[in-house]
Amino acid sequence: MKTIIGWREIVFFPDITNRAIKAKIDTGARTSALHAFNIETYKKGRQEYVAFDIHPLQRSKKFTQRVVAPLIEYRSVKSSVGTETHRPVILTDVVVAGRRFLTEVTLVNRDMMGFRLLLGRQALSKRFIVDVSHSFLGYSKDIKKYKAEFL
Repeated sequence: MKTIIGWREIVFFPDITNRAIKAKIDTGARTSALHAFNIETYKKGRQEYVAFDIHPLQRSKKFTQRVVAPLIEYRSVKSSVGTETHRPVILTDVVVAGRRFLTEVTLVNRDMMGFRLLLGRQALSKRFIVDVSHSFLGYSKDIKKYKAEFL
């Protein structure tokens, strides 16, 4: 059964940060994109990793967190303004509206954008229906379950 969510939602990445991140739900984007900077890749044994910094709090640079994750691949992604970038991709758990699942996330500097996270069609498909007239429809479900752990 699909869960109804709004055009923006509170999202949790348990493997990345203990902070909630406000996300724009973007049915026009294929993959999800997380604001990241100071992105560095390195190899340890046979596995490639990506290390990056995030500012999980919207419109705030006061809190910075360093994250390390296995690198899945690099992918060419065309932005909404038509610019193509080559982005690192990670696979991570995400929690939206009380549902936890694995999803691919590209890392890109989104300093100039309103949201630190775009949640794209791959993450939404077969799980959610987006009601564009509302925001944070899944928020109360997540807060009850994750407030003590994440907020």
